[in-house]
Amino acid sequence: MKILPAKKIEGSLKVPGDKSISHRAVILGSIARGITEIHNISPCEDCSCTISAIKKMGIEFSSSEKGTIIIKGKGLEGLSEPKEILDLGNSGTSMRLLSGVLSAQPFFSVLTGDQYLLKRPMDRVIIPLSQMGAKILGRSNNRFAPLAIKGEKLNPINYIMPVPSAQVKSAILLAGIFTEGVTAVTETFPTRNHTEIMLSSFGGKISSSEGTVTVQGRSKLEGAKIFIPSDISSAAFFLVAASILKDSEITVKDVGVNPTRTGVVDILKKMGVKIDISNISSKNGEIIGDISASTSSLKGISIGGEIVPRTIDEFPIIFIAAAMAEGVTYVTGIKELRVKESDRIAAMAKGLREMGIKVKEGEGEITIEGKGNFKGARIGSSGDHRIAMAFSIAALAADSETYIDDIKCIDTSFPGFLEALDKVAVRN
Repeated sequence: MKILPAKKIEGSLKVPGDKSISHRAVILGSIARGITEIHNISPCEDCSCTISAIKKMGIEFSSSEKGTIIIKGKGLEGLSEPKEILDLGNSGTSMRLLSGVLSAQPFFSVLTGDQYLLKRPMDRVIIPLSQMGAKILGRSNNRFAPLAIKGEKLNPINYIMPVPSAQVKSAILLAGIFTEGVTAVTETFPTRNHTEIMLSSFGGKISSSEGTVTVQGRSKLEGAKIFIPSDISSAAFFLVAASILKDSEITVKDVGVNPTRTGVVDILKKMGVKIDISNISSKNGEIIGDISASTSSLKGISIGGEIVPRTIDEFPIIFIAAAMAEGVTYVTGIKELRVKESDRIAAMAKGLREMGIKVKEGEGEITIEGKGNFKGARIGSSGDHRIAMAFSIAALAADSETYIDDIKCIDTSFPGFLEALDKVAVRN
């Protein structure tokens, strides 16, 4: 895709429903009893993979209008053995969360994915689920997918997370629903709590105190009406675009501003970005608001500690903001980025250098020298949607046209991203 520079971006828009919350609503709706109605569900490929997998286990889905799906849930014992391998595409969330559910089912299942998902570590969910009694076999000594799961009667555990991960936490909590007793997960740093909020919406007995989340097994989950807020990870690309282009202002509507996800807002504010959140409300326990950003004078900062897990998906676009800031930005504690859809530290460092930015990278850190401009270049996305979108924003501020290879991956999280960008970008 060739992307031309823009003079500015302006206007308002709505981005797709939150991907993380959509996954959880679909999974819990399928194991709740009765009808679940989900509004503003993400149309992305990742969530489609979750829906497809659950359909293959006998759960019926229908649609009443665009962006709304209806699930006929059959309760905790309602899933049936899939007759084929469950292909989860690029979706790590699908694989990890479904592993928790499938570990407790009285049948056999196999999970696989695309070339990128097969490189992502799955031992981090296999280890705690095995401690609960799950029987899971994976490639390379149980480190990678494909995963073969023989469901068993699980036991509750108390698990201390070695690495902050909402996906691992959620896999354990979902498995815990099927046990007789209380399962507890303790985190060193808080991660997104959408599973906890969503479980409560379906009637699950779940609580959180001093970094430990507990779920009562065998709670009766009942179908619910769920509204999915717009995805803050998707909104972040437009917020940064408005901050780095002259005479720009953008408003992204109905965005989820759950405090466990607003690290990107906190970081951008610290960098000097003018951001405002208005029209705040709450639906299904999730906080929603309109986020506005405008042209700003950015400065380099140091980033690390507890804010990292709250911002883990937004670092590619934060790196773009850092490259346009005055001074040096130093980010630590981001080793997790090495095992995302791509090695995001390496992919971003390579692309930034191609666009004329000085970058130093370590195993779990990166240093970016802000330059205030980009040169047009040819960038590889590494098949990673967030890399492709981040450099699409950088391209708007470049001195000439930029080419980004393999943009199909954008559909993983944000179908229609480039069209949305064209609507708010002013190029004449």
